[in-house]
Parts: sequence; C-alpha cells; structure tokens
Amino acid sequence: MVSGQLALHRYATGRNARVITAMTMFKQHLFKYQGHVGAALVLGGYDINGPHLFTIYPHGSTDSLPFATMGSGSLNAMAMFEAYYKDDMTRQEAMELVARGIRSGVMNDLGSGSNVDLCVITKDGVEYLRNYEYLQAKTYTRQFPVKYPPGTATVLKQRIVSLKDVVEVTEGVPEEMDVS
Repeated sequence: MVSGQLALHRYATGRNARVITAMTMFKQHLFKYQGHVGAALVLGGYDINGPHLFTIYPHGSTDSLPFATMGSGSLNAMAMFEAYYKDDMTRQEAMELVARGIRSGVMNDLGSGSNVDLCVITKDGVEYLRNYEYLQAKTYTRQFPVKYPPGTATVLKQRIVSLKDVVEVTEGVPEEMDVS
C-alpha cells in the first residue's frame, strides 16, 4: 500500500520520495487503526538528507535512532547493539555487529528463525545478503510430498450422513419477486 502511494508521489512530483515520507505514511495508517491493523517495522533508507533508520510501532508511534531492533528476538539483539555499537563504524564492523545481534536473537528465542540475512543500504543502492550465516543446519531432509500409508492413523468413529435425508430439493421455475 505504501509502496503504491510512494510511486504515485514519485510520478506526481518527478522526484524520489524521502524516507520520512514513507515513515509518515506508515505511522498515519497505523495510528488511524490504533493497533487493530498491526505492523512492527524497522524502516531504513537513504535520500537527499543522508541515511535514516526508524522504528514504527503497531499503534503508530516512531523512533529515529542510530540502531533499531523489532520482533521476538529484539531484546537480545538490542543488548548486543547497546554493548558494542560505536559511532563511525566501518561497513564490515557494522555488518558483524548486526550479525552478532541477530545471532543473539536467534539463539535465545524460539521464534527468531535459524539464519542471518543482512540488508546494506547506501547512497549507491541496496544490497541483500541472504543467508549471510547459517546458524542451525537441518538434520533431516523432508521428502515431498509426504505420503502416509493406509492404516497410519486409526479411525475411531465413522458416521456417514446422506444429504437426501437432510436437504429437500424441489425443481421448478422460480417465482418472480415483487420489487415495488
């Protein structure tokens, strides 16, 4: 939805929208629904004013900080950021810190997945580093499709109901309705 609105904004003005414009669209939509439409977002980007990083909470409030976390492993990741963040980090140092934060979230929270994906946003563009690290290798490979042999699950009770006993079907021409 916001992507479409930003595209329309870009067509109307002839220039790329600022990151704060996207953040404002998100926060206004979420605030309007007071948490009934929920999204916990980390929004980052680079525009004419430089790099930006925002957290957008489900009820529409926002923060602008040098680092941000959201989700089920966010407390563990935030602990890593607060302990090891410093200004003027190199790209590689920042990537290692983010990977360390994600690792901490994954290892201390069952809902945080099993690998590290990174997204590096610079003025030159966006680089997605999928599967930057595998943290927990799979110990088995599932065969698709899964086929269960007959008799795998025991049938405890069976009841068959004929629809002819429940539903009455009459054939004929439908009557016209009075629409006055």
